[in-house]
This record gives sequence, C-alpha cells and structure tokens, in this order.
Amino acid sequence: MSGADPGDPIVIAGIGVEAPGGVGTPAEFWAALAGGRELIGAFPRDREWPLAEVLGLGERESWGTVCDAGGFLTAAAEFDPLFFGITPREAVAMDPQQRVALRVAWRALEHAGMNPAALEGDSAGCWMGVSTMEYGPRASEINEFNGYRVTGAAQGAVAGRISHAFGLLGPSISVDTACASSLTAVHQAAAAIRAGECDWALAGGVCVMGSPGAFYEFARNNALAADGHCRPYAADATGTLWGEGAGVVVLERESRAAARGHRVYGRLLGSRVNHNGGGAPLAVPSAAAQERLIRGTLAASGVAPDRVGVVEGHGTGTPVGDPLELAALAGTYGSAGGAGPYLGSVKSNTGHAQAAAGMLGLIKVLLCGLHGQVAPSLFADRPTAEIDWDTAGLRLATELTDWEPIDDCRYAAVSSFGVSGTNAHAIIGMPVPRESDV
Repeated sequence: MSGADPGDPIVIAGIGVEAPGGVGTPAEFWAALAGGRELIGAFPRDREWPLAEVLGLGERESWGTVCDAGGFLTAAAEFDPLFFGITPREAVAMDPQQRVALRVAWRALEHAGMNPAALEGDSAGCWMGVSTMEYGPRASEINEFNGYRVTGAAQGAVAGRISHAFGLLGPSISVDTACASSLTAVHQAAAAIRAGECDWALAGGVCVMGSPGAFYEFARNNALAADGHCRPYAADATGTLWGEGAGVVVLERESRAAARGHRVYGRLLGSRVNHNGGGAPLAVPSAAAQERLIRGTLAASGVAPDRVGVVEGHGTGTPVGDPLELAALAGTYGSAGGAGPYLGSVKSNTGHAQAAAGMLGLIKVLLCGLHGQVAPSLFADRPTAEIDWDTAGLRLATELTDWEPIDDCRYAAVSSFGVSGTNAHAIIGMPVPRESDV
C-alpha cells in the first residue's frame, strides 16, 4: 500500500443512497433535489410507536408541538437476510440501521463498478457514522431474540456487518459524533487510506429511528418545527424536523480509480474535525469553532475560498443554530469577495437525518457537480434577517441554477455539526464530467 502522496488525492468513486420519499438511487435523489421536492411524510404506522402520546406532547405544559411529519424511510422494514447470509431470526434482532447500511453499501460498490460478492480478503476499510436509536428489547430481558442482542444492538456492528458481509480485512469502525458522524467517518477513512492502513474504504452514515425518542427530546426543548417543515436559514424557521437516511461512498486514491476504470465523482481535497470546547452548554453551537474549522479545512485543501461555488450547510432550521452558522460562513467564504457561494441545506428536503445528515449533504453536492447545477434549498424565498445578506457574501440557492466550473472543476464545501459539540467540514473538487457521464 502506498503512503501519502498529495499528487494522488483521495476520490469518491461510487455512491449509494437511501432517502425519504422512496428514494433508493442517486438518480432518484437528484430528481427530487432538482425538482425541489420535499420528501416529508406522516409518522410510520408500522413501528408500534405510541403515536397518540407523541402527537399530544404539545398539550403538556412547556412542551412544543409535534407534527405528524418527518423524513422517514419507506423501506426501513424491508430486508432480505438470506441474501447477506443472515438468518431471519437474527435479522429481526438487528438494529434496522445495520440492515439499511448493508444494502446501501452494496449499492455503492455496484455504483463504482465493483462486484460486492468478489471482495473476500480485500484490504479495504469501513467507517460508518451512526448513533443509538433505541431499537428492540433490552438485552437483560428474556425473549426469543436472546443470543442476538449483543451484535444486534451494538453500534460497532453497523460497520462490522458490512466488513463481515463482504469479507473486508481493513479497519472497521462505527463513528458517533452525533450529527457530525458521517462526515467524521469520511474524514477518518481518508486519513487511513493516506496512512496506508487500507487500500480503499467504504465510508458513510445511517439513521433509522427505532423509537420516537428524538421527538420527545426536542419537543421538551421546544426546538421542533411547529409546522412540520424544516426551513434552513429562513425567516419563518421555528425548529428542526427529524428525518432518516443512509449514504455510503467508495473512497480510494485517484491512481487506483484510474487503474480500475472507476468514475471519479469528486476529489476529497480537505477535511477537518474539531470541537466547540468549553464555555457554553454542550449542545449550543459555536460560531468561533465553526470558523476555525472552515479556515483549517481551506488551508488543508489548498483551495482559495473564492473558488468555492457551493456550500452545503448544516442548516437545521433552528433559531439558535442557523444564525451562528451564517456568521461563521460570512466570516470565511463570504469574506472572499464577489457574489459569494450558493448556500443551501438538504434538510429542507429530507428533514434532519442526524448521523447520516452530512452524508446526504455530501451526496447532494456530488450530484450537483455531476449535473452542473445547484439544487434549490426549499423555503429560502424569505431568508432570515439575522444577517445582512447584502454584505454577508452568501447567496441562498432558491432555484435550480447552472453552476459554472473553474478550470474544469467545481468546488464545494459541506458542513456537519454535532449536538455533542463536534464539527466536521469537507471541501470537494468535482471534475467536469464528459457529456456521456451525466
């Protein structure tokens, strides 16, 4: 395995995605993004959730409203266990995040032109962002799933299942930095490839809600959207809206991709992870930390901020988080001069997919680069007045817009910030595709 070589960047050579609204392929995801579709639906009725209680939380004193809305995966309960060599009994005991991650990883490999069934013994790694979602009974209960609960409930098994199913021998690590998890996973996977720990890697994130616990938490904190829509950077944003999703990308060196005839969707030019530090409460974002993170990522990438045409922001639609993020973006990308980059958030389409949110944003950027267009961010026609947009050097992406390349490349940035204070940022360079590739 080769060591670090700045002339041989880490590239993204395959994409797998599953998003709300029945989206199961990159093409379906792009159609939804380009068409400005909101992929929000009613709460699932097949998960045995106490919906009367959940939807009635707003009637309690000091609790916020919970709307019958979210970005839920329509195929979360679907899985073919025998296809992956898993017994049906074990499959039921598995956290659905493991099941969804397995099939999306398979799709990413196929999208890269690789045969997932022919990888046994390959020195590839796997990094998956995931958070605990309260699926299934407790391991201390006596039930028909005893014996499978340790692996079925373990977060480490999300990456481990993938490595096991494909016979991959490199590092296999599940990453939990809350909502920054999937971008952190990409950052760590790329670092491992550069260090020679593996030849290539799968990296991504998954979120399937095994319980409605996240709605309880944010209803109690009055941080949920009051109208069932996630409105990033909008004047009428009242809070976030929870969603689900999964995304996996194939990472390898560009020389390896060329030798194997793999398509390059983007080059990972720089990525960094940091923390807010102390001071404010743990869950409160820090504009100063975000600005430090962005400046560090730009320095690592060697890309000047005025070359970045699109910023896929964290953009949760919360009255506290969005203004702080906008301040950090205005102080970095906005200060570069000119019209500034287009800004948006995929959460306006899908809701906040938590540990998978950054990966859905990254895939959105890759698809925008592939098609040479900036997808609109929904609900952006009335931007927040918390910043002066005329002087901030940022443009909200309100409609599908052509994206002109610079020197045959389109540059974008992706942010993802965790409620535990961890922040992740990545800068991607996407070569202009041949007409036949689009």
